[in-house]
Amino acid sequence: MAMRRLTLRRLPKAPRLATYTTRLCPSPVLRSAAYLSTSTRNGAAVFTERVRPLMVTESDTFPRRHIGPDDGEAVEMLKALSPPAQSFDEFIAQVIPANILSTSRELLNQDSQAKSRPLDERDVARQAIEMAESNETFTNFIGAGYSPTITPGVIARNILQNPAWYTSYTPYQAEISQGRLESLLNYQTVVSDLTGLPVANASLLDEGTAAGEAMTMSLHALPASRQKRPGKTYVVSDRVHPQTLAVMKSRAEGFKLDLKVVDVSSAEALETIKALGQDLVGVLVQYPDTRGHVHDFKNLADAVHEQGALLSAATDLLALTTLAPPGEWGADIALGSAQRFGIPLGFGGPHAAFFSVQEHLKRRMPGRLIGISKDRLGNPALRLALQTREQHIRREKATSNVCTAQALLANMNAMYAIYHGPGGLKAQAEKLTTWARLVQAVAEFYGIETEKSSLDPQGRVLFDTVVLKAGEQAQAILERARQVRCNLRDFGNGDVGISVNEQLTPQDLQVLLEKVLKESATKNQSVSYEEAFEQAVQEVGESSSIQIPSVVKRTSEFLTHPVFNTYHSETELLRYIYHLESKDLSLVHSMIPLGSCTMKLNGTTEMEIITLPGFANQHPYSPAEQNRGYQRLIGELEEQLATITGMDGTSIQPNSGAQGEFAGLRVIRKYHETQPGPKRDICLIPVSAHGTNPASAAMAGMRVVPVKCNATTGNLDLADLEAKCKKHAEELGAMMITYPSTYGVFEPEVKKVCEIVHQYGGLVYMDGANMNAQIGLSSPGEIGADVCHLNLHKTFCIPHGGGGPGVGPICVKKHLVPFLPAKSPQADQPMVSSAPYGSASILPISWAYNKLMGTDGLRKATKFTLLNANYLLARLKPHYKVLYTNEHGRCAHEFILDARPFKESAGVEAIDIAKRLQDFGFHAPTMSWPVANTLMIEPTESESKEELDRFVDALVAIRQEIRDVEEGKVPREGNVLKMAPHPMSDIVEGDGQGKWDRPYSREQAAYPVAWLKEKKFWPSVARVDDTYGDLNLFCTCPPVEDTTKQ
Repeated sequence: MAMRRLTLRRLPKAPRLATYTTRLCPSPVLRSAAYLSTSTRNGAAVFTERVRPLMVTESDTFPRRHIGPDDGEAVEMLKALSPPAQSFDEFIAQVIPANILSTSRELLNQDSQAKSRPLDERDVARQAIEMAESNETFTNFIGAGYSPTITPGVIARNILQNPAWYTSYTPYQAEISQGRLESLLNYQTVVSDLTGLPVANASLLDEGTAAGEAMTMSLHALPASRQKRPGKTYVVSDRVHPQTLAVMKSRAEGFKLDLKVVDVSSAEALETIKALGQDLVGVLVQYPDTRGHVHDFKNLADAVHEQGALLSAATDLLALTTLAPPGEWGADIALGSAQRFGIPLGFGGPHAAFFSVQEHLKRRMPGRLIGISKDRLGNPALRLALQTREQHIRREKATSNVCTAQALLANMNAMYAIYHGPGGLKAQAEKLTTWARLVQAVAEFYGIETEKSSLDPQGRVLFDTVVLKAGEQAQAILERARQVRCNLRDFGNGDVGISVNEQLTPQDLQVLLEKVLKESATKNQSVSYEEAFEQAVQEVGESSSIQIPSVVKRTSEFLTHPVFNTYHSETELLRYIYHLESKDLSLVHSMIPLGSCTMKLNGTTEMEIITLPGFANQHPYSPAEQNRGYQRLIGELEEQLATITGMDGTSIQPNSGAQGEFAGLRVIRKYHETQPGPKRDICLIPVSAHGTNPASAAMAGMRVVPVKCNATTGNLDLADLEAKCKKHAEELGAMMITYPSTYGVFEPEVKKVCEIVHQYGGLVYMDGANMNAQIGLSSPGEIGADVCHLNLHKTFCIPHGGGGPGVGPICVKKHLVPFLPAKSPQADQPMVSSAPYGSASILPISWAYNKLMGTDGLRKATKFTLLNANYLLARLKPHYKVLYTNEHGRCAHEFILDARPFKESAGVEAIDIAKRLQDFGFHAPTMSWPVANTLMIEPTESESKEELDRFVDALVAIRQEIRDVEEGKVPREGNVLKMAPHPMSDIVEGDGQGKWDRPYSREQAAYPVAWLKEKKFWPSVARVDDTYGDLNLFCTCPPVEDTTKQ
């Protein structure tokens, strides 16, 4: 069959702004806001502001929609407290210490005394539209790890914009998380197959932090004697992406690692590696590299392994459909960004990073790992595997502080791979290689020298990037490109990069060839770009017949599992997405009362604005003048956060809470390095602290000293604190505290704690995980903290996404502002994330939340946060022991139920209560943290009194089931608690052949309270066997079995 001739007009066509936004009709709020935006631009702004108070009533404001109970219910709830409170003011005074209580200051504008009023949803949408439209979207050829892509509408609509996917929590409760666990297993399979390595995790934060994790993992894989060598060195290719190197620098400092940047493709590189000897920690290469080159690294891998070290490869998943996978040529670790699998640029994130390893490294691998186990009935079931690797277990001995991932984005990546299938992905890679070669050929035709591949006999590029050796012409070429709204990459040395991508149209390619390359011609100036293109086609050939040198050509199969070869029609993929969704419990079903997780409302207007094209399509390293809308939004958000926390400066760059901890402690370290006197590297951390605190301190190069807590009140032991401060007075660098404490109370002496630490020369770091209990009523800055981090995915309404994304900005006092993370790879100060503003595209969510709530709304939300928790406490106290309260019997925003007595009295533990709650349609509270065999409950302000009462009814019913065991009415084993949860198949099939040989009825198992008969969420599997899963680890899609039984 004759091949269709490739011409410029026949190049595959893509929509101009091919992100999810162009496929979807805007909501009524966005349509109305767009109209208002036009009217205000026509001069009606003053009148609009004058008339709005007459048109917007109290019932139209967003706080009423965000906060669950109404004012009448609040009165009832205050009366139901134990003891009752007569007013909100009296109640708040009983919860928050008087010396930190602050109830009147402005929260959102640092220089204003007037309170910021709440804006209605149309106002906020209008402002968001104006900012998005003030970003200029150019055609991006920059590359450097960021590629414009097309998000299939079926994925955008049904995952990204679907609250059933974005409001779920990390899948620790496996029985009600099988859908996204399966999707993440698909993601792991994509990564494992494409990289040629057997074990992949469920995503990391971005490529730079993944490279940092590879470096520290390589360090900790060495014998202890080599880890302690003073000259230990990690070798990095001089052609990794610049932002990756910048992030690695921040990680290397804390581990006292020397970074040596080397041309790893040179013959001298092998000698350099051999010369390092026992000091060699590992090597990182980029494949293809940041300039588009591909090298054969087999000899390099052998040299690294001869030194007993690990070779890591930063790579591109799409490229690996045509290039030999790293696992086949000797890499031990592969990593990179999966962004080009359907995730918009978003000014830098969030994007899922991938990470895969050789089999012998699986127990050292950072991040979450999905594995296959079995449930109580013997059926296959998925779960989070090998959790003992994680920081909440290993604390300061952990090799990583990773606490979240990019689950929502990883799920989209997996669906993108399923939608296209292995053939579609390979065809796309071949298409991009063809386009790049066409650009290279046309450039050469017009006399512009290009870098040549050393492996291709004709010097043709092997993937998507062309480098022009433009010399003195470079700035003229870059300017010509800007004049026609194209961004090329400026290497700064006379070289110009052009990276092609999936989103390009024939018109884009035409502009590049005609207006940039032809206009820059030094020969053949009279030849039209069409003629040049036709000649290039003759040289390059068709995309279906691209030639890859055999030494780096992929020959192995990938994505052979049926899941990647079945759902290619939109109908089938849509049904598959909803099939998985049906297995998972999220906020669309019921409250998720996880302590220290703040599972509150993610408002629809807040979520909608992130899909505006002006926010979705910006390259993080595009010129600043193209991103004025983002700069305005980020500036306003940074001011909001600094004002709320009582601080002076903000960095929005950290893309998780744990990264915020690391960034904040690095700021403290850098400050101390500029001060006279001895090195201050001791970090005091309460024994009750979250595991990320000591892990982050260790990563920042600090030595951890624990501080005791009072066993009765949970408060810090001030005597022990002062003793530790005195002992380490010359070395004290910082103290990390969480406020309210991880025990769920406002410690009365927190100001005293800060004073003691400051007295001995240390600085105070406040973990802002519990900030939802502080806003508008106290602040870290007023309390005495020098730096704090915030969790925008908790307090400020970014959804948890089933395990990410998150944002963990840090706010600091004035003396620490100069030490905030850099916003450019070229700056002196390292970065902590790959992009200058981290996960920029989801920042509009938090900005919008603050605007919608206003000062009074934010303060009111905090009051209801505290009220909801104390209401639950009061109703549950007669049935369960509550571990910690203050002198008034109050908790903060969360409290701990003690399940330990039930182990002796009934053989029941916290896990049994947690699993039984699933039968009632509820996600379990936080289990066994910060105290083993307990349940920590946080309801948030968004839950209604009705939902709170429903949750109480469930726990009271479970307490009666425990009492039945205690009283001998049912056995200690095989009871409804030990057998929970009960999937529908268990209820129907029973114990085989229709039998039901259990000490409880089917009705008690399935419908223990009456309202479940109308509203029932069914777990899709029975209780999962964790031990079996760890002993029989399997972390990719299972092989297809013969189900015919023949």
